[in-house]
Amino acid sequence: MQRIFLKAKIHRARVTAACLDYEGSLSIDRNLMVQADIAEHEQVGVYNLSNGERFDTYAIAGPEGSGEICLNGAAARKGQPGDLIIITTYALLDEEELADHRPKVILLDENNRSRPVVAMTSR
Repeated sequence: MQRIFLKAKIHRARVTAACLDYEGSLSIDRNLMVQADIAEHEQVGVYNLSNGERFDTYAIAGPEGSGEICLNGAAARKGQPGDLIIITTYALLDEEELADHRPKVILLDENNRSRPVVAMTSR
């Protein structure tokens, strides 16, 4: 049996732009994508701490080192610049993978710069 588990999250990312006239997605600074192991076009869950919106879309790489977090297309209606969001990815895991699985957690500062990458631990 497989179960769905958190693979990674980028915590408290600040939305830097919202671009309605785009085919859709979430642009994320390429450096943050690498740190969180998010692939180009991978599905992401987005949870807006500022307004409660929750939605799924896919990630595209923004300029490396830019701190960009841009809501594109329909997602631009789900938030605005300055909103704080959580970006997540999930993975299907077999029972034998569970013991070694630790999600990556990227904590961001007010400029979307990462603090040290940590692994979540069970309580």
